[in-house]
Amino acid sequence: MTEKKIYDPKEAEVRLQEFWDSEGIYKFDPKSKKPIFSIDTPPPTVSGEMHIGHAFSYSQMDFIARYKRMRGYNLFYPFGTDDNGIATNLLVEKIKGVKAEKLGREKFIKLCLEVLEDLRPKYIRDWKNIGVSCDWSLFYSTIDEHSRRISQKSFIDLYKAGHEYRKEAPVTWCPKCTMAVSQVEMEDKNLKSTFNDIVFKLDDGSDLIISTTRPELLPSCVSIFIHPDDKKSKKLIGRKVKVPLFGQEVEIREDSRVDPEKGTGIVMCCTFGDLTDIEWYLAHNLELVESIGKDGKMTEVAGKYAGMGIDEARKEILSDLKKEYLLKNQKEIEHAVNTHERCGTSIEIINSVQWFIKYLHLKDKFLEIGTQLNWNPEFMKNRYDNWVGGLQWDWCISRQRYFGVPIPVWYCSECEEVLLPDEKDLPVDPLNDSPKKSCKCGSKDFIAEKDTLDTWATSSLTPQLAIELHPDLKDKLFPMDLRPQAHDIIAFWLFNTVVKSHFHENSIPWKDVTISGWALDPRGRKMSKSRGNVVRPQDMIEKYSSDALRFWAAGSKLGDDMPFQEKDLVTGVKFVNKLWNATKFANMHLEDYKGRRKASRVLDKWLLSKLARLVKESTESFDKYSYSKVKSAAEAFYLGTFCDNYLEIAKDRLYNPDKYGKDLAY
Repeated sequence: MTEKKIYDPKEAEVRLQEFWDSEGIYKFDPKSKKPIFSIDTPPPTVSGEMHIGHAFSYSQMDFIARYKRMRGYNLFYPFGTDDNGIATNLLVEKIKGVKAEKLGREKFIKLCLEVLEDLRPKYIRDWKNIGVSCDWSLFYSTIDEHSRRISQKSFIDLYKAGHEYRKEAPVTWCPKCTMAVSQVEMEDKNLKSTFNDIVFKLDDGSDLIISTTRPELLPSCVSIFIHPDDKKSKKLIGRKVKVPLFGQEVEIREDSRVDPEKGTGIVMCCTFGDLTDIEWYLAHNLELVESIGKDGKMTEVAGKYAGMGIDEARKEILSDLKKEYLLKNQKEIEHAVNTHERCGTSIEIINSVQWFIKYLHLKDKFLEIGTQLNWNPEFMKNRYDNWVGGLQWDWCISRQRYFGVPIPVWYCSECEEVLLPDEKDLPVDPLNDSPKKSCKCGSKDFIAEKDTLDTWATSSLTPQLAIELHPDLKDKLFPMDLRPQAHDIIAFWLFNTVVKSHFHENSIPWKDVTISGWALDPRGRKMSKSRGNVVRPQDMIEKYSSDALRFWAAGSKLGDDMPFQEKDLVTGVKFVNKLWNATKFANMHLEDYKGRRKASRVLDKWLLSKLARLVKESTESFDKYSYSKVKSAAEAFYLGTFCDNYLEIAKDRLYNPDKYGKDLAY
């Protein structure tokens, strides 16, 4: 190493990565007697290439892994890729310029698998290039046979235990992706809209003003509600109202869920505009009228507006209301709208037959499980608690897409009985495979389930996906020691893993949780292509080095968002060069060093005492996952105590052996 005059990270990092791989330096040893430390490594979504947020959080995770290895643990540190969901569908459609529906199921699935086979090695190379010290032989993909088998077994076990059900019910729906989405896949966006005061006609011909942002739902208006304490409007209860443009007569009812301060305090119930509409629909046994279809187009119920998109229908209905003098007032507003986090489309509520995991009744249990986990940082538990406390739906786990883990179910065409495959036959594809036994009613005719599982129904099983690579060691590996992840997927990945672990194992999935923040742009904003502020880690590694990028990532505490500052990488390069130069200098003078007695000079004792304190404090910090404290302390010790002070003073001994004696040079 010291034969080179300057440090060359491009040569050194590639050489070391190849050495780690060829020698199996980081391989898990199932026969070792060392204590095991197991990490539930986040499987990144195969999306083309690693982004700066990945480099940030996976480096922080790796600091902990390397520390545990230094402390004598046998690391169970797997790596997987999450590639069975809508993200892969959208990626393949984008890069291949195709649409799944036009290509057909079999061809599209084949194309997805081909694209993944091409992308995955390049994608994984990014993680190796930042120095992640996983055992790459402990690998899984959430679409491989191993994962499909475990995911389908989970579905079957939950169904047999009574935790799953299938029913026709209102579900949150993405009209662009044309599939159901769960609560966890939605995000609120503040969007501009218009509050419209619309004239409804009472049974005596008088006007009733109702405010709404969604006039396109008028054809599916099935009731009008007022608050029971609204003295001014209470006299209207029980009367009939005619809906403008569409003409249906609906009854005025009372319900305490009405917000009397919103609009005119009188609201229409449409099937369905929001969660409250669903509650009213169920509580008052209202009629189901659907004016928006699964494709996001207006249905025949909408009359002349049928076939229009939602935005177009809204515009045309408002125009017609104006012509009929039924639009009294309009006010521009900005309000929170549920959108699909994958494509940004506004969510609709559609009545549809779907599969659900039943867990709303267990909210208190999940909150209690949260207290059993060691949260780092502790305040991140608040996000978990807020999510669990705000749950409003059971988990819809069926998805209307081609590519994914098939729901392992057939339905008897005679009696509609659900038929499940035997575990030994998993994984199955009901559309290509046939059941191996008849229905209880004697029928041999079946209808195959077409839907696939929500990707989180599989990725919530990452402890099992990893541990089943060494099933004989489950007692030693589960619950796992650590779940490292970013804060934005506490509701997605962390909570759903808690759910599956509770149902399958009656246990917490891990003992400790570490939550990393986001990598932001230099102005503290989220990076996005639309803003033009994206930093590619590949470019930073090429320009500086992997160690320089990791040096930057080490500067942030767990849970903290951190602006990306290129000057931090410059500092990292200087620090690595300082390590190199000081080591080269020391080695030049240590060629004859054979080892010697304990330090006797005050200067040496001073340095060793400082070093001992650093080791002690760093160990304590690492045990608390406070790697950033270790980075700061080690940097200060090396640059200040060792290089600027001790090394400069020691040079006098090295250059004047006659004055101090040759032995004292060491």
